[in-house]
Amino acid sequence: MSGILVVEDEVAISMVLKAYLEKEGYQVIQAFNGKTAIAKFETEKPILVLLDVMLPDLSGWSILEYIRERSTCPVMMLTALGDIENKLIGFNHGADDYLAKPFIAEEVIARVKAVLRRSSQILGNDDIVHYGSIKIDFKGHLVYLNGVELAFIPRDLSLFLFLARHPNQTFTREQLIEQVWGLDFDGSDRAVDLAIKRIRKILHNWPTSEGEIKTLRGLGYQFSVKEKS
Repeated sequence: MSGILVVEDEVAISMVLKAYLEKEGYQVIQAFNGKTAIAKFETEKPILVLLDVMLPDLSGWSILEYIRERSTCPVMMLTALGDIENKLIGFNHGADDYLAKPFIAEEVIARVKAVLRRSSQILGNDDIVHYGSIKIDFKGHLVYLNGVELAFIPRDLSLFLFLARHPNQTFTREQLIEQVWGLDFDGSDRAVDLAIKRIRKILHNWPTSEGEIKTLRGLGYQFSVKEKS
């Protein structure tokens, strides 16, 4: 297993993050600009990326877009821009978490562990179920539509798998945040709406006669399907 890729142009901050993470037993790969980050992402295959937004050559958003086009690797954004608007931008572009500077060691480690836990957790039994043309492999964390694997970012995949594990049950935004993303989630409940929007976009070719992600006004969201096969 490879390590955590830290993409931060300020050497002092990068070294502090490296020390925090290595103390917890993680291997750390460092990149101090965007081009090096992309190269190391391709060669090192990290298990998680800590990605600064403000870099000297490429923006963190550009690198995040590059990663999301190719991988479901968890990405945490590091930036001094701590307002809710920037958090929503990050989540909407596929970030798994958002850590605003300045930060303390305990917070960094707690968030890293939470993101890794969410990205690797197995929700329920290790079975495979079919809902019409959709096949869900809960053990492998894979979803197929008409035999073609669907590409979710980790945050959205964990949400989809949770809803699929509890078909025809309705969950509020608050329940989904608590059950799927954890109480350590730091963001607006609007992030749930954005995740559902992205999930629906990925599922746009799934016939509604077989199932859909329903919005129940005033109640929440539901994975509405016929009986699994």
